[in-house]
Amino acid sequence: MKMNNNPINWYPGHFAKTRREIKEKLNLIDVVYEVIDARMPKSSKIVDIDDLTKEKPRILVMTKYDLCDRKETDKFIAYYQQQGYDVLALDLTQPASVKALILKSEPYLKQMNEKRKAKGMKPRSLRVLIMGVPNVGKSTLINRLVGKKATQVGNRPGVTRNISWIRIHKDMELLDTPGILWPKLENQEEAHNLALLSSIKEEILDAQEMALFALQKLSSLYPEALQKRYGTVLEKDEDIPQVLETIAKKRGALKKGNQIDEEKVYNIILQDVKNNAFGPITLDRIA
Repeated sequence: MKMNNNPINWYPGHFAKTRREIKEKLNLIDVVYEVIDARMPKSSKIVDIDDLTKEKPRILVMTKYDLCDRKETDKFIAYYQQQGYDVLALDLTQPASVKALILKSEPYLKQMNEKRKAKGMKPRSLRVLIMGVPNVGKSTLINRLVGKKATQVGNRPGVTRNISWIRIHKDMELLDTPGILWPKLENQEEAHNLALLSSIKEEILDAQEMALFALQKLSSLYPEALQKRYGTVLEKDEDIPQVLETIAKKRGALKKGNQIDEEKVYNIILQDVKNNAFGPITLDRIA
C-alpha cells in the first residue's frame, strides 16, 4: 500500500463571489482582521490577501492558540512580526481573550478619527473586515466579540455563506465574510494540512489518502503522541499495513474473521485529528 498523491483543489463559485464583494466594499473598510489557524499558521494564510486587501492596515489574528504546539507556532508569530505584521494569538475558549483584540484595535480607531477630524468630518465607528480560510474560527471570534451568538458556528467549512455587517459596540462594526481559498492550491502539503483541519469540504476528499497523510505527518512531527494514542508509529510506507492493523486492533476496527475494517480505521484517524486527540499540534514548520 502506497501513499496517494492526488492533488487537492476546491474553489466553489461562492469563493469567487465573496472575493468580488470584498473588493467592492474595500473602500468602506478601515482595518482588516486576517484570521488564521494557529495549528497551521502558514497553510491557513490566504496567499493573495495582499491583492485582496490592498494597503488596508491589518491585524493578524491567530485563533485556536489553545490547540497548537506553541513552541512551533510562536516561531511563526515572531516571523510575522519581523515582516511587520500586527499579530495577536487568541484562545477563543476564554471569552475575555477578545478584550486584547479590542484594545489592539483602538489605535486604528483613534488614527482614523483623527484623520476625519483634520478634514472637518465627524467621528464614526471603526469598520473592520474579517476574513480567513473556511473553518478557521471567524464565527466563534465574532460571537465572542459581540458577547452573544451573532453567527452560526460549525466544525466544517461553508457555515457562513453571505457577507454581512455586524455591530460589535458603538465604536466598531464588522464586515463578516465567508471563508475563502484561492483558485489553485499550488502547495499540496499545505492543501492537505487545510483538509486535515476541516478547511476543505470533506466530501471531495479521499479518506484513505487523508488518513495516510495524517499518519505520515504525525509520525514525522509528533511520533510520541501517535505512539501514545495507537501504540505504533509509521516509519516507512512499507509499514502501512502493519500500522493500520495495530490501530484496528487497539480501536476495535475489525470485521468478521479478524479482518481490518480499513474504512473505519481511516475515519478513526481523521476524527482523532479533528478532535485534538493527539494533544497540541502545529502542522507547519518555519523553513
